[in-house]
Amino acid sequence: MVNHEGDARPDQSAASVVADDLAQMILGELVPGTSLPSEAELASRYEVSRLTIREAVKLLEGRGLLELARGRRAVVREPDGAAFADFLTSIIRYDPKGLYDLIEVRLSLEVQSATLAAKRSTRAGQTAIESALEGMRETLATGLDTPEQELAFHTFDVGFHEAVALASGNRVLGYLFEAMAQPLREGFFISRRGHEQRGHTLAHTVEAHQRILDNIRQGNSRAAAEAMRLHLKDTERDIRTALSQLRQGLPKT
Repeated sequence: MVNHEGDARPDQSAASVVADDLAQMILGELVPGTSLPSEAELASRYEVSRLTIREAVKLLEGRGLLELARGRRAVVREPDGAAFADFLTSIIRYDPKGLYDLIEVRLSLEVQSATLAAKRSTRAGQTAIESALEGMRETLATGLDTPEQELAFHTFDVGFHEAVALASGNRVLGYLFEAMAQPLREGFFISRRGHEQRGHTLAHTVEAHQRILDNIRQGNSRAAAEAMRLHLKDTERDIRTALSQLRQGLPKT
């Protein structure tokens, strides 16, 4: 019980203690779509007021674990990567080192994604990868003269990498890339500047993605992994060039 003296740590409120305990129950016992017990039942179980239960439930809503609606009991949410995505977006926007941290993580995750996709991908999975690549190619053909057109290109680019992760058959990889979508788009805007500064075009980017897809289709896991690794190392060089350019105050291309 959390309302007895000594049950809660001095730096924790009763609501946060209840929230922590409920979080363990949600993650360990309940499936998405399940309703929590009523406020009255929870208040009796934890020997706290309904107001404390209400505060605890709001804390869990903030963590993305519960969905609240007027007149209904709190419902367990389908997991999503919103909190993780917010964290990544924040460090990319306010800390240039965050871009390097992200590319290091991508090197580990995406080389593995490509390896597994070459081994496990279905025809549907390969079609999804191809569709994203075709979107990149078609957007590039129309020209990237406006921010909206560039955003469309980067969105298809993110979709390509997410489709590879999903084709790997590993649900954790798919979840992570869903969460990384927005931060990746923001990073792509920066890396494109370095890409151009180094004398490359987005046609080269499309070609790099095509090599990854070709090796996945052929079931060549080693070649798919190497194609992904080379693409990401190239992206890392683009980011370094772009950030160096910004630090020196050079005009953007």
